Amino acid sequence: MIIKPVASISGELQDGVFLFPVRVYYEDTDAGGIVYYANYLKFAERTRTEFIRSLGVRQQDGLESEDKFAFVVRHCDIDYQVPAVLDDELVVSCRVTSIGGASVEIHQDIMRGDQILVSVDVKAVYVSLRTKRPTRIPKDMLAKIQAI
Repeated sequence: MIIKPVASISGELQDGVFLFPVRVYYEDTDAGGIVYYANYLKFAERTRTEFIRSLGVRQQDGLESEDKFAFVVRHCDIDYQVPAVLDDELVVSCRVTSIGGASVEIHQDIMRGDQILVSVDVKAVYVSLRTKRPTRIPKDMLAKIQAI
């Protein structure tokens, strides 16, 4: 895997937690005017992607290599506490809670100000897209994640 410097669109790392701003658009809401439940997963996914990008990892390189590799979600636990609505300015956090040879566990909170709206715990596995089997996270990527 090649590690290249790639800037995150936005977001920042603070005390081992990556924070990414998200605005709620009309397209994110349901007929009741609140964020549709599945869209919280999209907010969390964007944040994990920007987190990896902030480490200098260009995920497209893994998809373009001869042996294609990527992180895939194996398990997700989500707790909806308070709804977000149109025009809300949210911050989605991303904190690595555990890392193994081929997997990483991440806790994410979707917040409006200091209020947690949704909490998400994700286990992602690094897999070979050719064999569909887990494979070890590359040492250079692992070192960057562990350094946080």
